[in-house]
Parts: sequence; C-alpha cells; structure tokens
Amino acid sequence: MTTRRHFFRAAGASLVGAAAVSRAGAALLPEAAVQAGAATLPPPPPPDGRPFRPLVTLNGWSLPWRTKDGVKEFHLVAEPVEREIAPGMTARLWGYNGQSPGPTIEAVEGDRIRIFVTNKLPEVTSVHWHGVLLPSGMDGVSGLTQPPIPPGKTFVYEFVLQRAGTFMYHPHADEMVQMAMGMMGLFIVHPKDPRQFRVDRDYGFILNAYDIEPGSATPRVNTMLDFNLWTWNSRAFPGIDPFVARSGERVRIRVGNLTMTNHPIHMHGPHFEVTGTDGGWVPKSARWPEVTTDIAVGQMRAIEFDALAGDWAIHCHKSHHTMNAMGHGVPTMIGVEQRDIARRINKLIPDYMVMGDRGMHDMAEMEMPLPDNTLPMMTGAGPFGPLGMGGMFSVVKVRDDLAPGDFRDPGWYRHPPGTVASEYTADAPPAAQTAPQAKQPAGAAPLQVRKPGGHAGH
Repeated sequence: MTTRRHFFRAAGASLVGAAAVSRAGAALLPEAAVQAGAATLPPPPPPDGRPFRPLVTLNGWSLPWRTKDGVKEFHLVAEPVEREIAPGMTARLWGYNGQSPGPTIEAVEGDRIRIFVTNKLPEVTSVHWHGVLLPSGMDGVSGLTQPPIPPGKTFVYEFVLQRAGTFMYHPHADEMVQMAMGMMGLFIVHPKDPRQFRVDRDYGFILNAYDIEPGSATPRVNTMLDFNLWTWNSRAFPGIDPFVARSGERVRIRVGNLTMTNHPIHMHGPHFEVTGTDGGWVPKSARWPEVTTDIAVGQMRAIEFDALAGDWAIHCHKSHHTMNAMGHGVPTMIGVEQRDIARRINKLIPDYMVMGDRGMHDMAEMEMPLPDNTLPMMTGAGPFGPLGMGGMFSVVKVRDDLAPGDFRDPGWYRHPPGTVASEYTADAPPAAQTAPQAKQPAGAAPLQVRKPGGHAGH
C-alpha cells in the first residue's frame, strides 16, 4: 500500500529528473494562449487524455495544453493587463495571459502536469497552487519553497494531481500587491471516473474586489477593507454574464473567494446543496438544502441544484457588495428637504443633483454625470425596469427549450399568464379592528415578571 508520505517521496524523486529533462530538452515552450475579451467562452472538449466535462468559467476561459511524453504542459504568462470591469469602465490590472483573473487550468486526477510560468511583470513573482496536494518544492512560496521568478524569466512547476476538486492559483510573492492587482485563477481537477460527481453544467468564478477611485483605472493596493468595486472574475454587474441552463438539468457553480472579507452567496428559486469545498467533495449523506452559503476568505465552495424554469437572481447578500463605485463618507439624507439648496447650488454647478432624500433607488433610474471610466452605483435594466443592482450580482436563466450544451443568453424569461406579481386595483378590505383588552377579574393576583438575572417584580 502506498502512503501519502511514500507518494510524496516518489513524486519528488521523479520530479527532479523530469524537471532536469525539461530544462535540457524543452527548448520550445508550449504556446502561451492569450484572451483579451471579457465574454464567457464555453471550452471545447478535451483534445486528448482522459475525458471530462469542461468547466465554463464565468466571463473567462480555459487554458489549452499540449501533451508531451505523456505530460500535459501549460504556459502561464504573468503580465500587466487591461480588464473591462463592465461596459464604460476599464481597469489597469495585473493578470495572466491577457486577462484578470487568469485562464482556468483544467486537468484530471492522476495526470502529470507541467506548468511554465513566464514573468513579464516589473517585479518578481511566484505561483502558489492553492489547495493542491504536491511536493513542497512546487508549492510556490517565494523565499520558502523556491526563489522568486525574476522579471523576464520562466520557471517550471511539475507535479501529479492526486485529488479531484476545486482549487485556485495566485502569487505568493508580494502577495498583497499582486492579488490586489488581480492575479489569480481557477484550478479544476476533474475526477478520473467521468461518471463520478457528474453534472450537466459546471460553472466557476472567483470573488475579487478592487479599490479604484472614480475617474482612475489602477487599484489602490494598500486598501484593507473599504473597497468600492465588488466583482466576480473581475466583472461587475451589468457586465457579469448569466448562468444558463435547461429545465431539469443538474447545475454546479464553483466559487472561490480571494477578497479580504466573507461573502454569503444567495440564490433565488431552486434550493441548492453544498457539494464541495477546497478540501474535497461532501458525501451525499452530509449535504443539506440551502439558499445561502457563506464563503470565507481563501475558501472554495461548490453548490449544485436542479434547474427550475425562470430568471433567478444570484448575488452576494452583503447589500453594499451589489453596488459599484461606492463612497464611504456619504451622509444619510433621507427625509431632508433639499430642493431649495439644490436650486442655489445649480446656479454654481449646473449638473448638481439631489441624492438620497427619498432613498437611493433614484440612482438606478437616472443618468447622472460621472467622471470618465467610472461605473454608476446601481445600474442594469431588466424586463420590468431598472434592476438597481451592481457589483456581485447575476441571473440564473433556466429555459425548457434550451438545447444541451447551449450557453448563449436566452434573453428574459416569458412568465406564464397569471404568474407575475402586479398592482392590486380592487377596493381595499376594511382595516381589522383591534380586539379590546380583557378586564382582569377582581382580586386577581398582579402579573409577576422576572427579568433575566434579576428578581420578580411588577
């Protein structure tokens, strides 16, 4: 029987030889594929190796590989990138292969993989394979398990994938700056048996956040908590694509959190089960139905549900995470009459607008002047008017007539007659009368009340 300790020793021993061969014989690196667009790209079936159902990365794509002497070879390029956060705003970030987050790496349990990492950043970097079991020297912690990758250099990582699951990759060199700039990606290891944990549609994305001042494009990397752009795969609603499915299909959504805070991800409509973590798959006997699952910093969660026809919101339930370009010093003006002062200010500032005297929904309905390259706080239009959402929000769109494998946006749901909430126009029923209090019988003992930690009293 092979124990984990023996496996690591064997893997490490063979790794030295394989890495040496790679340096001596692999003069030509695998092509570094690049993708600059922000659309969701359904991946093609795997060209070789064990079969698996590819992951659909929300507003992202999967990195192709080449197979050489039985080893799957990938090529990541760490570099400055431009990312459209949503239409109307582009951010200057750091990422991989033209995008932030970088492309999803997909392979199969038992595969030996070789990942070349080329550094085109202005400083050193490394790559940590978050949650993946591997030899210590391949763990990617700069200064501890490897020297940092200097600018202009290429390092190679090689290891055998021991366990199926949902993982991530990100730097472990100048980590706060590089992750704040958008350097991260998904790492999916599919089970060796394609029938195991099988679903009809498999989605994934990473939670990330930025602090980008209105009118600017580069994140403030020293921000600890007060972020103003909450994103999924570096996209903010209405720039986040929908999750598309056919009625009755089994759907999985994998979510990784590399922000500075937790996120309770809530889905309307069908209840789901938490079926996986970054530590592995949850046995069926241990799963329970949910509508919200909290994902802490550095965690992965996989949820699964049976698709039910309709348009179902999915979002972070921290309400300020469904807003964009937030200011944290804005006073509450609800109930404050501002019309007179607004008239005076308009003489000096023609574009000045009253905000917040009746709540903030007006911000979703009006077009107000903004600095260039700045998103509105709440935006996006639905079939019944402004959605009043931004940031971490999307829609699960389920249709009866959607073809298997079709991931195109089917448009808005056509509700069956009589199934949409509408205005009540009939006469209102009379107000209910409050029942008179019963009189206490004469001579009855007064009510005794005992307060917690106190004594009985009247």
